[in-house]
Amino acid sequence: MNPTDEAAAGRFNAKAAEAFALFTRPTGRAKVGAGDRALIERAEKGQLTLDGTDVATYRWGDGDRPVVLVHGWGSCAARLANLATALHESGHSVLAFDLPGHGESGGELTTIVQCRDIIRELQGQYGPFSALVGYSFGSLCSFFALREGVKAEALVGIAGVSRFDHLVSGFRDTLGLSAELEVELRRRLENDLFPGEPDIWERFASPYAPEQIDLEQILLIHDEGDEIADVHQARETAEAYGDRAELVITQGLGHHRIVAAKETVSQVVAFLQGLGGLAAPTP
Repeated sequence: MNPTDEAAAGRFNAKAAEAFALFTRPTGRAKVGAGDRALIERAEKGQLTLDGTDVATYRWGDGDRPVVLVHGWGSCAARLANLATALHESGHSVLAFDLPGHGESGGELTTIVQCRDIIRELQGQYGPFSALVGYSFGSLCSFFALREGVKAEALVGIAGVSRFDHLVSGFRDTLGLSAELEVELRRRLENDLFPGEPDIWERFASPYAPEQIDLEQILLIHDEGDEIADVHQARETAEAYGDRAELVITQGLGHHRIVAAKETVSQVVAFLQGLGGLAAPTP
């Protein structure tokens, strides 16, 4: 390799490394408003350890079959405090956690596999769940966890990303990556981030193998104007699950405001209350 080619290869590798780091690591910790912070302070705080990383957990109530809330990328459990409080007040026990690199948890890097493993750990501690409620990236993680052995009676996906591939494509468009850099990023994700995980572009998708998810009640809530996860992602997920999925399309809430909006919280509470009393009331 001549010096010119070697320099070009070095620049390419540096750009690829930077893109990989940006894709896999949240950029800073989410800011939490005073209202959400006050609500999260009402929770019983705990901690579990995943591969040497401390993961902050939150619990409202101590009944059986809790509802588990899974936050989105760059967010934290406190952003779901409004939903957690409403569910608890309606009679559900609720669990939530901060992903590694988010909120009060340690670490810098987080993946869909780590999220699955955290949910599995919570299941080992608290037993099967009445429902998983995932927001954005958390919705994608929830589908994957259910396909990988987690047990629940129902699933709610709010502003859900439907495919891991969409995350990469959106990242590519945001950063203006060249086709060559995208190919290299995908290679690094397959080989470096998920070694030993086959077929990640298929398996890390909400519509993949719906027959492997053994539940009959799925609620999907998505805004028509979602600027992060286009509404077609919710539609393709709903189509994959057929009669098992109910799709609610909102207007004017976008990707970020939808999760705490009163209409969303009301819809989630009503949906879970209508499942035949799956959650045990808290004292």
